[in-house]
Amino acid sequence: MTKRPASASDLACGSCGQLPRPGRTRLTAANVAAMLPIELLVHAAVLQADLPYLSKVLLLTVTATVLVIWVAEPSARRLLHSWLHGPALRQRSMLAGSGTLWRARVVLADTPGALEDLAHALARSRANILSITSQPVPGGVMDELVVSGPPGLREHDVAEALADGGAGSVLVWPTTALALADGQTKALALGARVAANPQELGWAVSELLAAELVVDPSRLAPGGPEYGTPVLKVPTAWDEALRFIRPGEPFTPAESARASRLAEIAETVELRTARPG
Repeated sequence: MTKRPASASDLACGSCGQLPRPGRTRLTAANVAAMLPIELLVHAAVLQADLPYLSKVLLLTVTATVLVIWVAEPSARRLLHSWLHGPALRQRSMLAGSGTLWRARVVLADTPGALEDLAHALARSRANILSITSQPVPGGVMDELVVSGPPGLREHDVAEALADGGAGSVLVWPTTALALADGQTKALALGARVAANPQELGWAVSELLAAELVVDPSRLAPGGPEYGTPVLKVPTAWDEALRFIRPGEPFTPAESARASRLAEIAETVELRTARPG
């Protein structure tokens, strides 16, 4: 069966049916292309009319505004919607054809060519690196990767390819396209959420790090079901430290720093609320 090409309608939200907002540059170009002919025609018609100057200005302003809002902008979005959403469609097509998605965490030697060797090893398994973040750690550089591969690629295949590429401390687990979401935007949104309500700190950190907030400390005590699991502790200004767990995926120093920054936002808001002015 022939695969249907992706269309802009595929990007519509399943709940509200709205399309994502196009990029500012493309949206501006589309609006200018639609508005310019209307503006020129309206100006030409009004300027030739035998009317007082103020009447011309008023008629020109009202007519151009109405035509742009009711005709030009909707028409531009309707006629050019595939072009407006082109980048998102290309990203969707890339993800749809990726087969399987994996997240991996590895430690590489901090030497030239180490990442290139890793990419070549993955390519031999027909896998591709979609995103990568790096941070220095003792003994090298820790890289967090999102890797796509053909259908049938298994977890141990990815792990073996990473090890063949010179990676150490290899961790691999399945993931979804959400792993490619804009992390900076997500962090800013959660920061705003904590600033509005500091009591949301625990749940915001949990969402940011895809971790579980431990509400019952007895789970971590000797004999508890989570005893021995690596724990991330986040100090707070109003209570004992919040504790988070993420079995099978240890927390990194960068993640600990991000959680601490959210806690600082919550603490600052609490202090300002307690001492207004």
